[in-house]
Amino acid sequence: MNNQSSLKKVLPVLFGFFIMGLVDLVGIATNYVKKDFGLSDTLANMLPMTLFLWFAVLSVPTGIIMNKLGRKRTVILSMGITLLAMLLPLVSYNFPMILVAFGMLGIGNTMIQVSLNPLLTNVVRGDRLTSSLTLGQFIKAIAAFLGPIIAGVAAGTLGNWKLVFLVFAIITVISGLWLLLTPIHEKPVNQNTSTFAGAFGLLKDKTILMLFLGIVFVVGVDVGLNTTVPKFLMERCGILLEKAGLGTSLYFVARTLGTFMGAILLVKLSGRKFFIVSMLVAIPALIVMLLTGNLWGILVMVFILGFTVANVFSIIFSAALKKMPDHANEISGLLIMGVAGGAVIPLIMGITSDSFGQTGGMAVLLVALAYLLFNAFKLNEE
Repeated sequence: MNNQSSLKKVLPVLFGFFIMGLVDLVGIATNYVKKDFGLSDTLANMLPMTLFLWFAVLSVPTGIIMNKLGRKRTVILSMGITLLAMLLPLVSYNFPMILVAFGMLGIGNTMIQVSLNPLLTNVVRGDRLTSSLTLGQFIKAIAAFLGPIIAGVAAGTLGNWKLVFLVFAIITVISGLWLLLTPIHEKPVNQNTSTFAGAFGLLKDKTILMLFLGIVFVVGVDVGLNTTVPKFLMERCGILLEKAGLGTSLYFVARTLGTFMGAILLVKLSGRKFFIVSMLVAIPALIVMLLTGNLWGILVMVFILGFTVANVFSIIFSAALKKMPDHANEISGLLIMGVAGGAVIPLIMGITSDSFGQTGGMAVLLVALAYLLFNAFKLNEE
C-alpha cells in the first residue's frame, strides 16, 4: 500500500469526496422546492426521505457487489448516476421530477459513500486513515458549503436557483474522468461475507452495532440542521428564504473548518476524546439556540453545532474499519446504510414542526446528540 501513497493517486480519490458532498444540496433544495410548489413541512421533507431511504435499501447490496466489481469501478458508476440526477431538474422542473432526481442522487450517493471510503484505504497508510477520512469529509463539506451559495447567487442574479445543478454536473464529469484515468491497485477482498446474511451478521458484534447506530444519529443531526436551520430562522427571526438560506451556508462553513481542524488534530489526538468533547459542547449549543430569539445568537450556535459535529462521522467510520479491516467492504455497506437516518430523523422533525413549530422540530435533535454522547463514551479505539 505504501508504494501507492503517491499524491497522484490520492488526489483523485479525495476529490471524489466533493461529489459525495452533493448529497447536502437536498437541504437548500428542500426550502426552494417548498416555496416554489407551496408544500407543507411534512410534504417538503419527503425530498430528503426520497434521497436517504436509498441508503437503507442499497448500501449492503453495494458492499456485496463491490466485492465483484471493484471499488474504483463502483465509484465511477456512482458518478454516472449522480450526473444524470443533476441533469434531470434542468430538463423538467416539477415536484415529481424533483423527487425522481433526488432519488437518483440518493442511489448515486449511496454507491459512492459505500465504495469511496474503502477505496481510500488502497492509497493511504492505515495509521493515516482517520485523518485522511476527515480530510475527505473536509472536501465533502466544501461542496455542501458551496451549494446554498451557488443556488442563492443563481436565484438572486440569474433568477434560476436550479443552475446549481448544471455547475455540479460539470464538476461530476471532471471528477469521474480524473479517477478513471488514475490506475489504482486493489487488494483481493474476503468473499466469505459476500452475502446478505454474512454482511448483516457483522451486526452481531456489539461494537459494530453501536457504531452503526452512531452513523444513523450523526447523519440525522447533520441533515436535520441542514434542512431546518433556514425554516427555523424564518420562523424565529422573520427573514426571507434567500437570507435564511445563508444559515445553512454558515453551518457548512463551520463544518468545513471543523473537518479541516480535525484532519490536522486527529493525526495525533485520540478520536474518542475528540468525540466526547465535541458532544459536550454541541448539546448546550443546541439548547441555547432553541431558547434564544436573537438572530446573531442563533447564528453563533449554528456555527458551534457545525464545528462540533464535523468529525463525528469520520471517527465512527474509522473505528469500524479498523475493528474489522478484512471486511471493509461489508462494514462500509452496513455503516452507509445508517445514512438512512438522514431520511428518518428529518421526517420526524417535519411532522413535529407541523404540530409544534420549527422549535419543536429542532428539539428532536437533542435526543440524537444525547445518543452520540453515549456512543462517544463507549467507543474503544483499537
